[in-house]
Amino acid sequence: MANRKIPVTLAAIVVIALLCFVVGAYSTGWLRTGANAVSTDAKADAADSRAVKTSVVGGIPSVELNDKQLATVKVEKVEEFSFPIEKSAVGSIDFNEDMTVQVFTPYQGRIIDLYAKVGDEVKKGQILFTIDSPDLLAADSNLIAAAGVLDLTTRTLDRLKMLYETRAVAQKDLEQAVSDQQTAEGALRTARDAVRIFGKTDAEIDSIVKDRKADPRLVVESPIAGRITARSAAPGLFVQPGNAPAPYSVADISTMWMLANVAESDVSSFHVGQEVKVSLISYPDKIFNGRISTITSMVDPNTHRMLIRSDIDDPKHELRSGMFATFVIRTGEPVRSLAVPLSGLVREGDGTMTAWVTTDRRRFSQRTLTVGDRKDGYRQILDGLKPGELVATDGAVFLSNMLAIGQAGG
Repeated sequence: MANRKIPVTLAAIVVIALLCFVVGAYSTGWLRTGANAVSTDAKADAADSRAVKTSVVGGIPSVELNDKQLATVKVEKVEEFSFPIEKSAVGSIDFNEDMTVQVFTPYQGRIIDLYAKVGDEVKKGQILFTIDSPDLLAADSNLIAAAGVLDLTTRTLDRLKMLYETRAVAQKDLEQAVSDQQTAEGALRTARDAVRIFGKTDAEIDSIVKDRKADPRLVVESPIAGRITARSAAPGLFVQPGNAPAPYSVADISTMWMLANVAESDVSSFHVGQEVKVSLISYPDKIFNGRISTITSMVDPNTHRMLIRSDIDDPKHELRSGMFATFVIRTGEPVRSLAVPLSGLVREGDGTMTAWVTTDRRRFSQRTLTVGDRKDGYRQILDGLKPGELVATDGAVFLSNMLAIGQAGG
């Protein structure tokens, strides 16, 4: 029996302690303070709602604000703003294929060394790769042989000249030696030219002749300054002239292409040579300049769009192939029109655009507008406002919310 009474006693003690805590907290004002705070906040919210004065005069909703509410609203005059007549389209950046060169070896051979990789920027005349060329080896061998023949014929001629002076040889032998020596000189010049075709300099040719040692190492240089866009070369690969793929592709990146598809209905607004302004998400604060270079003659029958290609100046080599870009083309002279900052316009539930107009900077009337283009944070106003009228710019959404609260409270 004693064991059964212990849990009941403990439960009673806990209940009594909790009751004492609640009574004490209420008597000290702790609970009442919290309740009063909540009640005060609710009363303040209700007071703010009742402070909204709304009315409808001639079907035009109006809102009158108190001094506290006016602090959240900025009022400005409606003024004219210059809006350019422009067309825009999206597209992508690509290499200028008119300035892209595929670098082939001029003679067959096996690749020895590589000196550039994809993405590297190279200068004109910079070495891209070298090959072991059997054709160059043959040309070097002919050069060495021609140089040896010239040395022999030159010594023979000198010896016969001395003998001729003592009448030890006939004149015809001397003349034959002169002819042989001149033939050898011509053969040497031909051999030097043959080696020079492979890109060897005169100093390198002189070294081959002097050392009597062939140099089959053929150097292939970049024909233009630009960026390596593709590389299929590898050490040991046997390459031949014109066999695709080219060991290297080099693109001049001082200009890039922008490829954009424009709507068929806008085609008449574009022409070759037109200036374009290009913006990219990669460089949000920068504009790239260019000109339309090509307008294709075919419209896609499925999308009813056509391709326009523009040459974009890129002196700092910032653009990359495949970048997403937007171009804007001015198709007419700018027009001046009334404008309101974007923060002063509210899109209603039915899609209409409204603004809040005031004459005394306290009572604001809602007005439906007809809007046009947007530019630099402003929206063109085609109808609904007059020059010099006062509109709420910052706080237009707040006014719409106040109207909704007032109507709901009414």
